[in-house]
Amino acid sequence: MERNYDVIVIGAGHAGCEAAHAAACLGANTLLITMDMNKIAQMSCNPAVGGIAKGQIVREIDALGGMMGRVTDATTIQFRMLNRSKGPAMWSPRAQCDRGKFIWAWREVLENTPNLHIWQDQVRRLITATSESPRGGTSHSEDAISSARGDKEGAPIAVGVETYLGMTFHAKSIILTAGTFLNGLMHIGRVKLPGGRCAEPPALELAESIAAHGVRVARMKTGTPVRIDARSVDFSMMTEQPGDTEGRKFSYSPLPAPQTEKQESGGCSGFSTKQPQSQLSSLPCWITYTNEAVHERLRAGLPDSPLYNGQIQSIGPRYCPSIETKLVTFPDKDQHQLFLEPEGTNTNEYYLNGFSSSLPIDVQIEALKLIPAFRNLEIYRPGYAIEYDFFAPTQLHHSLESRVISGLFLAGQVNGTTGYEEAAGQGLIAGINAARHCTGQDPLVLQRDQAYIGVLIDDLVCKGVDEPYRMFTSRAEYRILLRQDNADARLTEIGHSMGLATTERLNHYLKKKEEIERIIRFADDYSVKMSDVNAILEKLGTAPLTRGCKLMELLGRPQVTIENLSSALPQLRALTDSIDDRRSEILEEAEISIKYSGYIAREVEQAEKMHRLENIRIRGRFNYNSLQSISTEGRQKLTAHDPESLAQASRIPGVSPSDVNVLLVLLGR
Repeated sequence: MERNYDVIVIGAGHAGCEAAHAAACLGANTLLITMDMNKIAQMSCNPAVGGIAKGQIVREIDALGGMMGRVTDATTIQFRMLNRSKGPAMWSPRAQCDRGKFIWAWREVLENTPNLHIWQDQVRRLITATSESPRGGTSHSEDAISSARGDKEGAPIAVGVETYLGMTFHAKSIILTAGTFLNGLMHIGRVKLPGGRCAEPPALELAESIAAHGVRVARMKTGTPVRIDARSVDFSMMTEQPGDTEGRKFSYSPLPAPQTEKQESGGCSGFSTKQPQSQLSSLPCWITYTNEAVHERLRAGLPDSPLYNGQIQSIGPRYCPSIETKLVTFPDKDQHQLFLEPEGTNTNEYYLNGFSSSLPIDVQIEALKLIPAFRNLEIYRPGYAIEYDFFAPTQLHHSLESRVISGLFLAGQVNGTTGYEEAAGQGLIAGINAARHCTGQDPLVLQRDQAYIGVLIDDLVCKGVDEPYRMFTSRAEYRILLRQDNADARLTEIGHSMGLATTERLNHYLKKKEEIERIIRFADDYSVKMSDVNAILEKLGTAPLTRGCKLMELLGRPQVTIENLSSALPQLRALTDSIDDRRSEILEEAEISIKYSGYIAREVEQAEKMHRLENIRIRGRFNYNSLQSISTEGRQKLTAHDPESLAQASRIPGVSPSDVNVLLVLLGR
């Protein structure tokens, strides 16, 4: 068996799967090490992909050539577009998935990806060398690559891993995506069990082998709810929540994923699912509520809650709190909403979203039985909390390579994030950059106006984390540019230039782009007469025209759409009817571009201003401690973070606008 690789990926969660697939597709000889091949891409928490801002990340992954969107589409059992009542910057796709089918769809992708090998084992420790010490098999060309990468003399370099089965593997790049397994400790009441996930052992020595080189490590906490047997639920006491009926999906690629792409791309980003989306059943979710009796029982159990008896000391997610945290934080609320979500089409297991808990098992069951729909409740397993190690993300480059250990890339929850989508986005970037690192190429770094993935990584590197990081639309200052509908416009050409998005994907996008531009040109040129549209405008509840105008101007009204004008404008109808592929998707993006053109132009202008600061490089140009004109906190933060650019410096908490202005003056700006 081969022992030397270009890239080794540790962990096959959502970050590890994207990282391994991307690196292998870019030509790197890649090894993926996982503890259990039957739990690849396991949905450890809820069986859903997407959500507010998270859905945008999945579409960005797809546009770049990643696989999460396509695997989701192949295993979806319910799809919803969230926030449709708000502006398009807030629209976010979300899909319930069949948990078991999701795992096997990902496994099909990985097992059929050229250059990718899978080894079932657990990594014990990271093997490092220094730039001064010899590395086995290093050639003069590899020394030149190391020099081009800027490996500091005497600094540690990741060169391999050692496993519990006694195997040693070497590589030019190592990607760590260990999720919650680093020294994982589970809590159910006062019971403590070592584990990275229920019934799965933790990684006990790996974190120490990395921290020994000066990489800062800390602890975080997360949790998961009880899993319920649907046969014990009275669904008549709950409110049904159906999915959308529009046939939407995540991936911009055509469905089903054809064998032709697999042949054209060498199998890298194509996979031929044996169960296309159209054959999966559409299952509803269900809504119910806690009540005061439930709350009283939960409060009585708080002394045994590890969150409140001192048993757990680490920081937990503020935006996805446990049920006991909700009771303490919102003592005046007499009910909390719960969502009962199916785990798959062929199972009775349901996930109770909103009831994450680490209370004792009897407290969880007794409290839930006080909800009418759960009076005969039977569960498969209780909710639990888990503590785990993570590494300070401020010690990363924007490429996700460690600043301390050259050649070591980190992605996912080991960087202090939470969520499948945030992990997968990081994994994709880490996989791309680990492969490019092997050949001395410049890394891919996405900007804040290019992708939510860029916002995510920039926030981690510049700001760090004091709680598990979760993406929201409010974190992106350019969210009108970063919509879910235009991720392909933002990123497909980048993915293709990297060698990850296939030519078929690029051509698919270019055809869509051409159709959108054709609609916008028509709207800009076509003159609308009052007599043609006033009757429709009155029916829509908007003022009739008092003069003729361009179609572009009329479509700026919120009540007016291309569809509802088509019946009155034969030329517009002929144009839209000529679109035979992705018609609704194309019309939607064209309309958004027209209606929000002013806002889009303003955000583009703001982004260009920020890019000017991004182009002002400051790393290595200042001894910040000697700059007395900068605030004390500013000097400390700039010294600790050592930002690459002035724009990055401006986003560091504690660095004030006046500190940035001082640097501009010192630079002669």
